[in-house]
Amino acid sequence: MLVGALTGPVYDAGYFRELLIGGSFLVVLGQMMLSLCKEYWQVLLAQAFCIGAGTGALFVPSVAILSTYFTTKIASATGLAASGSSLGKFSSSTVVWSSCCANAVVPGGVIYPIVFHKLQPQIGFGWTTRVIGFIILATLFIPNTVMKVRVLPAQRRALLDLPAFKEIPYTLFVAGAFIGFMGLYMPFFYIQLYAIRGGITDTNLAFYLLPILNSASIFGRIVPNFVADKVGPFNVIVPCAIISGILCFCLIPISSVAALIVLCVLFGFFSGSFVSLPPTIIVVLSLRNRGKIGTRLGMCFAVVSVGMLIGAPIGGVILDAHGFTSVWVFGGVLMVTGGIIMGLSRGFKVGWSLAVKG
Repeated sequence: MLVGALTGPVYDAGYFRELLIGGSFLVVLGQMMLSLCKEYWQVLLAQAFCIGAGTGALFVPSVAILSTYFTTKIASATGLAASGSSLGKFSSSTVVWSSCCANAVVPGGVIYPIVFHKLQPQIGFGWTTRVIGFIILATLFIPNTVMKVRVLPAQRRALLDLPAFKEIPYTLFVAGAFIGFMGLYMPFFYIQLYAIRGGITDTNLAFYLLPILNSASIFGRIVPNFVADKVGPFNVIVPCAIISGILCFCLIPISSVAALIVLCVLFGFFSGSFVSLPPTIIVVLSLRNRGKIGTRLGMCFAVVSVGMLIGAPIGGVILDAHGFTSVWVFGGVLMVTGGIIMGLSRGFKVGWSLAVKG
């Protein structure tokens, strides 16, 4: 997220192709090097820094190009594009799952975790990771072939637009996104561990809870975005954020497999809009400063990246000290609070009437 904010000026300067090729190379390189890692610092370099920098380089072109091809249906286009990351993303929650199952890694997403889960016992960690690397290489070949710049900004944008924080709607939205994203990933990181330690299910079914959650998130990034084009993105993201927080609270009394699966589906769906709609909202908040949309988008994601970075580790500390109930309360309070603050941003931007599109 942070690298994505920094590469904006590089994209505006006309280096789209370099970002696309360079980002693709770093992602594949990091994945292949992960197969050779024996120590933690090596994993940190390969998974966190190399793959992280690569995806950061790919992030800005992917978002920026959409805004040049779509105008009236930008929320729908962004939602469709964002849905792909729920289907395939590979972000390892190694520590969480390894505490339950030795020599296992649980990635986020749908496709990659199932590929890993099925292949790792047969061909080992190294070759399983390389197979995923080859899948990444093949799928990245497609955007490198078809993605083309339609138009570049007339002027190169600055890295920062600090006066944006003098605008109350923008500042409130960034604050709401920061707080909301701190709590958003509590279920993603800890729901499998919760199911196993609580005796709700065994490790085999618990493995599929995260793919189920991410599968629902695919629809949660598409359907609400179609609605947002008609009623306004604020009118969708605010209730979805609050409902996501309430669903996090609902994890506390759950004791059956059926209830847990239903909640995973619901949380995945409603939290999906929390991920896919912020770019559209930044565009709405920056209509008077269209030349600075990229800058303001980058600043927002730079702040959000800090919330994403610290949220899950804080949840882990809370888990060790107070148990799962406190983790769900922590995540739920943050998401509800984030949604309320986003609602305040909407009020200062378009007014307080619920009938107004915003």
